[in-house]
Amino acid sequence: MPGGLGIRSGSYGSLDKLQTASAAATARKASKMVKEKEKERLFLWIYKFAGRKRVGMLFLCLISAAVFIWVLFMAKGEDSQEGNSMQSIGVNDSVPIVGSPSLISTAANAMGLSTDLPLLLPPPPPPPSYFLGYNLPPGHPCNSFALPPPPADKKRTGPRPCPVCYLPVEEAIARMPQFPSPSPVLNNLTFIHEEVLSRDGEFGGSEFGGYPTLKQRNDSFNIQETMSVHCGFVRGIKPGHNTGFDIDEADLLEMEQCNGVVVASAIFGNFDEINEPKHISNYSRKTVCFLMFVDEVTEKYLRGSGKLGISKKIGLWRVIVARNLPYKDARRTGKIPKLLLHRLVPNARYSIWIDGKLELVVDPYRILERFLWRTNATFAISKHYRRFDVFVEAEANKAAAKYDNASIDFQIEFYKKEGLTPYTEAKLPLISDVPEGCVIVREHVPISNLFTCLWFNEVDRFTSRDQISFSTVRDKVLSKVDFHFHMFLDCERRNFVIQKYHRAILLLLAPPRARIHPPPPSPPLPPLPVLETSLPEQVVTSPPIRKGSGRRGRDRRSGSRRHRKVGAGSKDIEAG
Repeated sequence: MPGGLGIRSGSYGSLDKLQTASAAATARKASKMVKEKEKERLFLWIYKFAGRKRVGMLFLCLISAAVFIWVLFMAKGEDSQEGNSMQSIGVNDSVPIVGSPSLISTAANAMGLSTDLPLLLPPPPPPPSYFLGYNLPPGHPCNSFALPPPPADKKRTGPRPCPVCYLPVEEAIARMPQFPSPSPVLNNLTFIHEEVLSRDGEFGGSEFGGYPTLKQRNDSFNIQETMSVHCGFVRGIKPGHNTGFDIDEADLLEMEQCNGVVVASAIFGNFDEINEPKHISNYSRKTVCFLMFVDEVTEKYLRGSGKLGISKKIGLWRVIVARNLPYKDARRTGKIPKLLLHRLVPNARYSIWIDGKLELVVDPYRILERFLWRTNATFAISKHYRRFDVFVEAEANKAAAKYDNASIDFQIEFYKKEGLTPYTEAKLPLISDVPEGCVIVREHVPISNLFTCLWFNEVDRFTSRDQISFSTVRDKVLSKVDFHFHMFLDCERRNFVIQKYHRAILLLLAPPRARIHPPPPSPPLPPLPVLETSLPEQVVTSPPIRKGSGRRGRDRRSGSRRHRKVGAGSKDIEAG
């Protein structure tokens, strides 16, 4: 019993202490319940707003940032433990982040978000897409097309057109590539801009071209992934804007809108007549930019003749007036839009250049399909109809007085020191060293743009005869990269353009209408017609009086009596 009492006294003897302890425990439980309720409210608040997309994405961003920092910290710690050992990672290698997807998915599950949301890590960039050519379907007529033998016409021995197997316009348009062609090695091409020109080491050139040194010229033929070269317009950032060959701002904006196919030509010095393109489809009329570059002399003639109005258009051609020309030679000036068209029309994909004396007679899309897309080329030009050797071409230019002989000889000697040799069959499949440069068909990709820049630099440095410098630039580029270059026959070129005469020759060949009109001045009128008006009766009777016989003499006497009557009447009138 005492023990029992002792147990009881131990259980109930300190009643106040037990009550105090129980009260403290109750308070702790109450505060714990309050905290749990606050946590539940906080989580309910988080769940309420985390379900919204924007807030949920914000939370994911914060968690991703935290995970990224943690991974960097851990990686730094591992690097410090492992010493200075480094592992090279390629540009295209994927670097996995261990545990980060699971951490993000766990955090998303904790907030009640769906784990189907895309991860915030950017996906790897897709591989670039390029146009790699195509083959016409089996059995297509163009696959078995062959040039027929030239007609046996002994009276006509000069160059003539030959048949070309074009696709229909609709099919050619459908085969226009969606992606650009690859540019071997060169991917990024920029152009040198110098407001203050340096003429140190000058070796030819001009202010428009920038006086590139021979070292800069040689470096420009060393094809790299990223290059910056001289390409005209060096005095300004925007070509045509205070750079020489200046163009009105409205025309520059108009050319920037050309983002597809461009057909371009030029007339300087009022040298040719504008030829309207023929057989152009309605689709081409809506989508192709037809640009005709002229100088102020030609503009004055066009406006004076009534051909050019406020619309700045003559037929399909949009007339672009170039001012502040950098060269006095109209032929050299014409090389600016011919070879630097990619700088004037920066957003164009394809272009067809034709000289001002040519008339386009085939739809542009059919030309592009036949000479670029079907051959998987980025640059196409026709061979000369007769000459294929640069040395022969140089002598022909001297014989025709196309340029001064000393300059031509200097250019040829310079190329000979660089290794220029006469054309032989060893250069096949290159069929000629001399182009017929009046037509150029090309795609505006970095490698073809570089080619025409370097070609223009040779024209700017040496003579304006671009046939002489063509093969040197072509061979230097081909020795470095696989430039998709296509040279077609001259008779094929004559199939889609018709060569007209220069304006001076057309004036000589015109019929001599000026000799017929106006007519020569008529001889002075005799006094007799003056009497007809004043005395009509004498006009009728006077010829028989002079030539008449006796019978007519009676008429003469009667006429004289009538005359006396008139005279008497007149006297009466005067007396009255």
